[in-house]
Amino acid sequence: MTEIAVPDGSWTFDGELLRIVPGGDKDVHELRRTLGEVIVPLEAIASVAFERSRKGGHVRLRLREGADPLSDAVAGSLGPPADPYRLAVPKNRAGAAEYFADEVRDTLLISQTPSTPCDGYLLPGPSVPISATAGDGTAHFDGERVRLEWTGFANSDKERAGPQEFPLSEVAGVEWKPQSGLGYGTLRFRVKGDGPAPPPQKDRRCVSWGIQRFGGATALVAAAVLARLPREPELPPAPPASDDVHDAVLRRLAELGELHRSGVLTGEEFAAAKQAMIRRLQES
Repeated sequence: MTEIAVPDGSWTFDGELLRIVPGGDKDVHELRRTLGEVIVPLEAIASVAFERSRKGGHVRLRLREGADPLSDAVAGSLGPPADPYRLAVPKNRAGAAEYFADEVRDTLLISQTPSTPCDGYLLPGPSVPISATAGDGTAHFDGERVRLEWTGFANSDKERAGPQEFPLSEVAGVEWKPQSGLGYGTLRFRVKGDGPAPPPQKDRRCVSWGIQRFGGATALVAAAVLARLPREPELPPAPPASDDVHDAVLRRLAELGELHRSGVLTGEEFAAAKQAMIRRLQES
């Protein structure tokens, strides 16, 4: 087992799991304090490195694409000091941090952990219920329903609309981005049946902020919702153009049948895809 413990937090690695605990220092970001302990399985790790700087450096953990709902929700936009996968290391602990990173990296090489995207999440995402306030609103998620309530900073359009509540089954997607320049940071929910989204300060499906760069713990609400949304199965790529269209379509039908038997496609999805292939066969 190897460990690095500094005021910013402690990381412990036992060869199979990397345990991340945020520090108790007052400078530790609200998002990391709210998230709490994170346990990362070895198979979720893409890389780890110690990045030196004049004052010490950072241990930086990168996860495989599709392994972690928080990483997917922020899409690389969550920087220090809010990033839970980045540990600030003082100069007198740089040697220990470098050793820690080497130990994890060596284990990755020995275990031959793939760096390819994951088919499903390997981390569970933030626990629920969870709430976060930033700028003009507060977002609540209990695992089944999303509720948005407005603060005194809300635009009159949002105040007139009042609190918004919708079940997870109606959520088509969730988007998060930090505040940058003169723009707004946003936590926006895409609800089925809605038209084009208005500007964030007028969007009743959106919490927006103009001062806090990372909007407190709003990214955790996005991750909690994303972790519980059904993931669309990735279908095999469509067969390339060929002189023998019939053979290509038949191969495609066989692939779809295998996806259905393995449970990747539901009966309804399989039937719709099968009908599309049959129409193509008839038109050829």
